[in-house]
Amino acid sequence: MRSVKEQYWRYSLFVIILVLGVVIFAELTPYIGGLLGAMTIYVLLRRQMRYLTVRRRWRRSLAASVLLVEAIVCFLIPLSGIVWMFVDKVQDFTLDPQSLISSIRHVSEQIRLRIGYDLLQDSNISSMVAVITRFGQAFLQGIFSFGVNIVMLLFVLYFMLIGGTRMENYCRAMLPFNAAVARNVTNEIYMIVRSNAIGIPLIAVVQGSIAYAGYLVCGVPSALFWGVVTCFATILPVVGTALVWVPLAAYLAVEGSWGAAVGLMAYGVLVVTQSDNVIRFILQKRMADTHPLVTILGVLIGLPLFGFMGVIFGPLLLAMFVFFVHIFKRKYLDGAETARLFVPDR
Repeated sequence: MRSVKEQYWRYSLFVIILVLGVVIFAELTPYIGGLLGAMTIYVLLRRQMRYLTVRRRWRRSLAASVLLVEAIVCFLIPLSGIVWMFVDKVQDFTLDPQSLISSIRHVSEQIRLRIGYDLLQDSNISSMVAVITRFGQAFLQGIFSFGVNIVMLLFVLYFMLIGGTRMENYCRAMLPFNAAVARNVTNEIYMIVRSNAIGIPLIAVVQGSIAYAGYLVCGVPSALFWGVVTCFATILPVVGTALVWVPLAAYLAVEGSWGAAVGLMAYGVLVVTQSDNVIRFILQKRMADTHPLVTILGVLIGLPLFGFMGVIFGPLLLAMFVFFVHIFKRKYLDGAETARLFVPDR
């Protein structure tokens, strides 16, 4: 009778935990960006936190406050500036749709004069403007969500820094491995998150800067804005930056600037695209040696699940899947001693 009661208590507790976990996760879904952002920045700052509290013997509250200011200055202020640039452009389209209509009609007329085909009828232009306007309004509404997630990020990050050691030890204890393997699993997670959190923005900034220089030389209007858009386009698998510079080259050709259009196309293929391969090769040697397929497929998985933060946690999800399959194979299929399979502390 005692064993039946114990099993009942065990399974009942499991069901309660599962139901409460699902409810909590569903309610926190709107704030998932802030939570994942806090986790990412914590991984980047945990070594500094350990240095300030262990080596310099600062109070944890003081060290956490200083690192919170560092996160605001180094991460959040630049990101907010980029978001504000996009908001300004979207507001121009939303508040003055006639200017957008004029631009579209001008491009359509240039195409008609050159190839004799009326690409856009007036009805199509109006429908397109309506779609763009609705998109702009939705984007502006998302700014409120962005602000809320920033507040959530700062709030969660502060307490993660305060209780970081206890939190890490608790998470290791919950993993279904012995202490040595659990430590290596968490080290692998830290390495992947850190490499993606540093490598992906670095690639984006370098490629965006290279593309911006080409836009300036070729006379692309609003070159800085399109350079920033190119930065974000680097996270898209396969197409990447071509999603930006190919339409811009087509626009220059429609405007009659054939030399600039051909130059931009050649620059995009030979310089912008190839710079991605060079930078990724260098980063793979210095940071996590992640296979490109893991990054590409991980982004495809992560973007629908986590939004923008999916560029970091999508590859992490796929890499951890491969990692756990490797553990299962060596431990249960090959009969190897699991604790000896992994690299030491990083």
